[in-house]
Formats: sequence, structure tokens, C-alpha cells
Amino acid sequence: MTARNIDPVTFEVIQNGLDSLVDEMAITIMRTAYSGIVKDALDYSTALCDRNGRVIAQGLTIIMHLGSFPSIVNSIIRQYEGRIYPGDVFIANDPYESGGIHLPDVFIIKPIFVNGELEAYAGTVAHQADIGGLVSGSNATESVEIYQEGLRIPTLKLYERGEANKTLFAMIKINVRVPEMVLGDMRSQIAANAIGERSYLELSRRYGAELIRNFSDELLDYSERLARQEISELPDGEYEWESYIDADNTPEGPVKICVKLTIKGDEIDVDMTGSTPQVRAGINSPLPFTEAAIYGAIRLIMDPGIPNAAGYQRPIHIHVPEATVVNPVHPAPCAARGITGFRTMDAVMGALAQAVPDRVPADGEGGNTNITVGGYHEDHTAFAFVDLFAGGRGGRPTGDGPDGVPHPAANIACTPVEIAEADHPILIEAYGLIQDTGGPGKFRGSLGHVRQIRNLAGRATLQIRSDKRKFPPYGLHGGGPGSRSQNILNPGPDEVLLRTMVQVEIECGDVLRHEMSSGGGWGDPLERDPALVARDVLDEKVSIPHAAGAYGVVVNPDTLEVDEAETVALRNEIRSQRD
Repeated sequence: MTARNIDPVTFEVIQNGLDSLVDEMAITIMRTAYSGIVKDALDYSTALCDRNGRVIAQGLTIIMHLGSFPSIVNSIIRQYEGRIYPGDVFIANDPYESGGIHLPDVFIIKPIFVNGELEAYAGTVAHQADIGGLVSGSNATESVEIYQEGLRIPTLKLYERGEANKTLFAMIKINVRVPEMVLGDMRSQIAANAIGERSYLELSRRYGAELIRNFSDELLDYSERLARQEISELPDGEYEWESYIDADNTPEGPVKICVKLTIKGDEIDVDMTGSTPQVRAGINSPLPFTEAAIYGAIRLIMDPGIPNAAGYQRPIHIHVPEATVVNPVHPAPCAARGITGFRTMDAVMGALAQAVPDRVPADGEGGNTNITVGGYHEDHTAFAFVDLFAGGRGGRPTGDGPDGVPHPAANIACTPVEIAEADHPILIEAYGLIQDTGGPGKFRGSLGHVRQIRNLAGRATLQIRSDKRKFPPYGLHGGGPGSRSQNILNPGPDEVLLRTMVQVEIECGDVLRHEMSSGGGWGDPLERDPALVARDVLDEKVSIPHAAGAYGVVVNPDTLEVDEAETVALRNEIRSQRD
């Protein structure tokens, strides 16, 4: 049987079976993981690769994790050819030897054998609560080389023929601050891979290994054909955009991300020449992470029905110069590389907005803020509170930016307050939306969020990775920018404004107030439906003065209804001032 004669019904059944397989793996991790960053914040991903290391199914998890699965699996194939056996389980996290994306993201891969033949790889990656290094949580922005960032794991066997590598488990345990959480999460990944293997074997028994192999080849070709069709309908041309990271922890800051996007026929070329050279701070983005951000941004304007298989990437050609923040070389640090991946996706979206303005939203909060409080309990055991605070999208061509929805690059949830407080010596004193912060537009950006955290432990280290202060989220097509982020230590008369990226020592009772950026607006604010403005006033998202100043809408303070005559007059006055 050849790949081309699989009937459409069988093709659809197998595809859905594989999609269900990787989602079942994801649910397994969520239900069995130990750390809050995995089970509550959902910072993990699952995938299935074919025998050649090509992704054929991806869980509904994090876009920017998924770009590394091929590089990790290919490192296994390259280093262990002829020595891969049933029962093997591989582990890796190193960006420079194994294709990883930063040290906290640990990949665990299980080869799948059918009738003695290697047919596929079940893969998981999870952000570990700690992997050693300068700070608890291992997301250091102040590191100047990767050796300061934690335990580097090359491509190794965690299990061989079903037997655990006790030496490697012991090595991991002694190098991390919270070994119970780390090893618990790793075992969760191992269990998820076993679930993936079981489901793949069930499909193989039903349809035969040869048909599944042929299906994989056809699925890749099918996703490529659909992607090429989508690209061919885009307007040919060259589109450029620059995005910036404040990078106020480096002398090189701000850091620039350059994108030149060329659409020609059914292919897209992406060139990042001109981006800032790599820096001596932990924000450099390894190439697989950068590539995943580019693929993910372009994927967002495609038909969501296109299979999440690597074939859709074939018409997209990427050039990223070496020794830059988007393609560093050893020993550049990369612990907090997420911010650069987010900004890469933002830059590609900015370029795409010029080509297809009716498909691309305004800029959002810039990706999650990472807040870590780490220290030791009275009994000298370590704790690491890692909070991925996210949730601000830009206004869209069809509606307002949704509140509480994270950046599209990372399907991450904010840690629930009650769970965070139960698991760690912290108190979350405030968590909510900030009035009047959404970027004004025909469609408003989402509001900024606030998270205020009090340290209840003794002396601890506070690590923050945030952005969007000097360069707030951009609006599109006449929409206004979003609000700027703030990091305030001990708010009040003696408050201290911290950098966007900072590592400081704090004492018991110290408070961090983080105000996250909001989403930018889309379209002219004077074209916003006055009824929508009045609804925002009623919901306390917009104040009456802001409604008048930003949207030219006059709301009666007694009835909270729009004064239509006054609104027409005010909008005419604002338009005349523009002219």
C-alpha cells in the first residue's frame, strides 16, 4: 500500500486518533504533575514524531515549545543510531548539544517500537520548578553565561531497556532545589509518554504499522499542500517590522528584533538580519525557539483546520544570523529567553498586519511576566514560587481584546491564588484588572492586570522577567497603544520602582506590585460604538473622564447612558483638532 491510496475516512480517523493521543498525554501531565508551574500554570507540551523525527501531532499546549521536538529527537537519532531499544527513555535540556530551548524545559522522549521496528517517538517537555543555577526557578535574567543557569543535560538515556539510570536520577536530585517537585514532574512526563505509546500501538494493531507509516508521510504532504494554498492567497510583497525588548538589565538595551517577511507565490521567506547581537544576559533565544515563534505567528493567520504537522512549515524559509539574540552561540545564557521568543512572534505579526490587516490583532501584553520568589524554610528546605502572570490581548479586527487570555505563543494560565498561597510562603494581596488601561480603538485592547505578592518567608530572592515599559504594546490602524508595565517594591511613600528585569533580595513582609501591560487598540477610537463605551463604564473598565478623553463619548454620570448629542459634538471637536 502506498501513501496516496489511503481512503479519506481512514485518513481522518487516524489523524483524529493521533490528535487525541497527544491531548491525552497532556491531560495525563496536568493530572499527575507535582509543581504548580506544570499542573496549574500548564507550562508543558506534548508531541508525537514519526520515525524520522518529524512532528505529526501536537498537543493543544504551547506553540513555542513544539519547535524543539524535531531537534531533540534528531539528536537522539544522530547520537544513538543502532543503540535505541524498546524500553528506552531519553532526557535532554541543553540548547547547544541537544537542541533544547533553555535549561528549565526538560524534554523526555520515548521511542515506540512496533513488531521490533522503531516507528515513532512520544515526546513531552515540561518547565521544571527548578534546575539549579543562580536563582530559584532557574529563570535568571542576570546570568552572563549558560554555566550559571543550572544543570545542563545532554541527550542521555534516563531508562535503558526499561531499567532506570539511577546515577542520572541521583545527579538530577542533588542539583535542584526542590527535588521532590522536579522528579515528580519528570515521572509525570514518563507516564504521559507511556500513554502515548499505548495509544499508538492500539492504532498500529488496528490499521497495521505500514499503513500508519504511510499515513504519516501523507499527513506531512497534506499539511504542506494546505499551507501552500493559504500562502498563495496572500498578497506578494516585502513586509518589515521591528520589535523591541526594554532589556534594562543589559548595557546593550534596548534589544531590537528585526523581521523582513517576503511573500512570493506559495512560499514565505523570513529574514531576521539586523537583530541585536547576543547579549551577556539570560534573554538570548536558541534557534529552535525562534523558529517556533516564526512558524507559530504565520500559523495564526492560516486556517485552523490545517493539521498541526511539520509539513505546514515546509513553505516557510527562515534565515536567522548566528551570534544574535535570536540565534546565540555557546556559551550565551538563555534562561529567560521567553521574552525574546514573544517579541519575535510580535514582530512577525506586525509584518503580517501590513499584508493582511483584516486578520491580525494589535499588540498584547508581550507575553507572560515571570515572577519568582525563592528561599528556604526554617528547616532549611528550599521553596520556589514560580508565577507565570499573563493575560492581555490586543484589539482585533472583529472585536475587543479578550481579558485574561495569554499571549498566543504560550497557552499558560495564571496560578490560582488559593493554590499559590497553600503551596508557598506568599500572600497574594491583589489580583485584578486596572481601569482605563486598555489601548483605545474601534476595538479596545484588553485591560492591564495587577498582581501584588507579599513574601511571608525570611530573606528570599525575587527574580522578575517583564517588559513593555519603554516600548508599550502597539495599536494598529489608528488604535492607541496599551499601558506600560510597572514593578513596584513596597508600594507606598517609600516605594521603589524596579527594572523590568531584575534580581533583588527581599525580606519577610516585603511586597511586589506588578502592573502588567494592556493590549493595544485596533482602529480609530472615534469609530467605537458609543454603546460599547457605555457598557465598559458600567463594568468599571473605563471611567467617565476616560470615555470622553479617549473615545469622545459623553456618559451621563447619573444614568450611565450615552448623551448622544454631546457625544457627536465632542467627536467632531476632536476630529477638527486632528485636522
